[in-house]
Amino acid sequence: MSINKITTAAVQAGINTDQHHGAVVAPIYLSSTYSLKGFNDKREFDYSRTGNPTRATFAQAIATLEQGSVGIVTSTGMAAVHLICQLLSTEDLVVIPHDCYGGSFRLFTHLAKRDLFKLIVVDQNDEEALAKALAQKPKLVLLESPSNPLLRVVDIEQVTKACHTVGALVAVDNTFLSPALQQPLLLGADIVFHSTTKYINGHSDVVGGVVVTKEQALGEELAWWANCIGITGSAFDSFLALRGLKTLPVRIKQHQENAVQVAAFLKNHPAIDVVYYPGFTDHPGHDIAKNQQSGFGAMLSFEVTGGVNSVKKLFDNLTLFTLAQSLGGVESLISHPQTMTHAGMDEAARREAGIRDSLVRISVGIEDIDDILADLAYGLEQSQNA
Repeated sequence: MSINKITTAAVQAGINTDQHHGAVVAPIYLSSTYSLKGFNDKREFDYSRTGNPTRATFAQAIATLEQGSVGIVTSTGMAAVHLICQLLSTEDLVVIPHDCYGGSFRLFTHLAKRDLFKLIVVDQNDEEALAKALAQKPKLVLLESPSNPLLRVVDIEQVTKACHTVGALVAVDNTFLSPALQQPLLLGADIVFHSTTKYINGHSDVVGGVVVTKEQALGEELAWWANCIGITGSAFDSFLALRGLKTLPVRIKQHQENAVQVAAFLKNHPAIDVVYYPGFTDHPGHDIAKNQQSGFGAMLSFEVTGGVNSVKKLFDNLTLFTLAQSLGGVESLISHPQTMTHAGMDEAARREAGIRDSLVRISVGIEDIDDILADLAYGLEQSQNA
């Protein structure tokens, strides 16, 4: 699906689906339960944990944008990750990237410690290490591209082919880009998942997740588990996320335009040691990103000269950027991965992933670019003062 068609599909999601009153916008159904037509004669929906009209509309919209068969809306992004874990048994092997989101890393490593499955953590850009892991025939391989927070890129199509050769399912975290910029199912992946809290909703007022499968049967299995363990998303959150989805492509366009200028500004700034941004031609994953993405996104990270003390000064002197968890909202956010998003990783794991105390991650918002750059300029200048 081209970016233009994605724009149309996003705007049209849920339009004219109300069969009762002809509401243009899909209505919100807050009812927890639904009447049966008669004895043992259920309607399409009977109980909102199992199915809800608003949630179903949102799920279908995401599945359409991701070019998948089934969408399952969950209560959080981590609930989406945990849902995928229901496919695993104690003898199954899982392979995850060494530099993935800290919450995902924490979940997989702690479930593995409880012997719920076996786990290998590997640098997926290390072809030899990845091949060695795949030789052990995993059941599931988790990909995250670009990675959080260092924006490393993996060749989804190439890795997926290698995984399928050994019979592994491939699940891709597409949160950093959204279907507006990357569609992993079209690259061969079996599952794509998101924290809808981020770009899909885009306004920092919803916590949610979604899983989309390429194949109908796999989607139905995961939908059964979502109902069974009770992690389906609420109607109200689905309504808000569907509303946010309609402006996703136009928001992403502005996010990216700003991010390009922010990245260029930071790359040439004396207070910055290095910038991690796939849009740079010298980024190791630039060519792969250019091939499998329709844009480079609006997430980037950088190392501040002077270490953690300079990072603290930077944070203390920003007014437009908000120091907070999360990403993908219209407002610009800044974070310190070591103590925030990746605090759940132990120090050795963070070090192995390259997450140092000087690392800062930013989610570039859609504010006026002059204001964004002025805020960063002042903060960085102050970060270097004694």
